Amino acid sequence: MSVNNTITYEFPLNEKIRTFIRLEYLFEQFIHFSEGHSTADKRAAVSSLLDIIAVFKRTDLRSDVLKELNHQASVFKKIASHEGVNEEKLQEVIDQINQITKRLYDINGRVGSHLEKNELLQSITQRSSIPGGTYSFDLPEYHYWLTQDESIQAKDLQIWSQPFIEVHNALIVILNFIRTSRPPRQEIAEAGFFQVSLDKTHLFQLIKVTLDDSTGCFAEISGGKHRCNIRFMEPASDNKRARQSTNDIPFTLTRCFF
Repeated sequence: MSVNNTITYEFPLNEKIRTFIRLEYLFEQFIHFSEGHSTADKRAAVSSLLDIIAVFKRTDLRSDVLKELNHQASVFKKIASHEGVNEEKLQEVIDQINQITKRLYDINGRVGSHLEKNELLQSITQRSSIPGGTYSFDLPEYHYWLTQDESIQAKDLQIWSQPFIEVHNALIVILNFIRTSRPPRQEIAEAGFFQVSLDKTHLFQLIKVTLDDSTGCFAEISGGKHRCNIRFMEPASDNKRARQSTNDIPFTLTRCFF
């Protein structure tokens, strides 16, 4: 992500947060293209939705999201006893989490089960693995849908995505609290390299690296829940591979856990 001439690179430290961030990315794509007016926009929206469905089929995401929401609510309740806390603002946050949690519990069955008998989406899924496989002569029903009035398409996309959007709303809250849970620190990567050590007494969920885009480098992050390596790489040019910068690179590092 890029904000105010800076670029932020995120590195999830467990598979759950990795999946949450991937889903966030897919939801953002789906919402963006759903609001578009061209046939290409609607195709891209459907493609993003199919990717979302595929992620939900692989794991019990609603359970993972509910566990994280309950964890965050319990943390805020503990904070309420601290001196100087804005109790009214804190209660608003807890109420927001409780409302989202209730909506997730209200979803009947497995998230996405309402689409298991949707023959149109099933046929698109089957043909999507073939390059160009969703063209009109392969999927005339899909071609017909793409020519319908936007109001019909919007209604279908809303019905198909509704249970998933409830999960997306939960992810927005969860990831925002994690990302803003700790203040950033100014660091220097000497000769383009920096090693991050993570306190084993905390269950860190994410690290964020933010640098000015004028540095001409990108951050390549690797490692695990206790130690990560950050290499600042100069992009490939003239068909050569990207290489680690030899410059000292200033950046901000945020170790996130909630």
